Amino acid sequence: MEKLNQLYEGKAKKVFATEDPDLYIVSYKDDATAFNGLKKGTISGKGVVNNKMSNFLMQILEKNGVPTHYVEELNDRETVVKKVSIVPLEVIIRNVSAGSFAKNYGVEEGITFPEPTIEFSYKNDDLGDPLINSYHAFALGLATKEEIQTIKDMAFRVNDVLKEYFKSLGVRLIDFKLEFGRLGDGTIVPADEISPDTCRFCDINTNEKLDKDRFRRDLGGVEDAYNEMMKRVFNL
Repeated sequence: MEKLNQLYEGKAKKVFATEDPDLYIVSYKDDATAFNGLKKGTISGKGVVNNKMSNFLMQILEKNGVPTHYVEELNDRETVVKKVSIVPLEVIIRNVSAGSFAKNYGVEEGITFPEPTIEFSYKNDDLGDPLINSYHAFALGLATKEEIQTIKDMAFRVNDVLKEYFKSLGVRLIDFKLEFGRLGDGTIVPADEISPDTCRFCDINTNEKLDKDRFRRDLGGVEDAYNEMMKRVFNL
């Protein structure tokens, strides 16, 4: 599989066309951003961790009946994925209060919810990715009612699978962001990535943060946290 022209460059990845119009190559960068791009930096080796971990987790989802955009890992930083049309919704599943949830609703971090919650954000950098509900998403034409329900059901299924998997590694899945895309036939699948960039992880016993929050909050040890997750996932 050969990279052709670059189609897109985002905060953490580049996307390239291939000789197959239905397949793209995604290349992961070490660039790091937070707060809608207001904070910028570099996390050494992040691209490798995110690429390999995301691919591994996508394959776990596939084995548990959740179709994804994953096709094949080419090398440490590059992966072949199915071409999708991204639904402009960021879908956030929360198991424990943290981050903007705690801030917006005036609760302390670390409260385990009776059941997971779901949030939608309108994927629009110019507007700051505002929170919206499913009625807004439908009104704005971002997705059909059926697609929104599929996205909800699939997001909770992803949470069930990943929560149990990470628990087996001694890691609590606090919350995570998913993006979804439409395949050529309209099938909705998880796309983008599942990594320490898009998830909040903490050690079950020590509550040590093992994700991008260490970068957001200037806690230090960012590379160590990403590498620790890599070690646990791949039993290194």
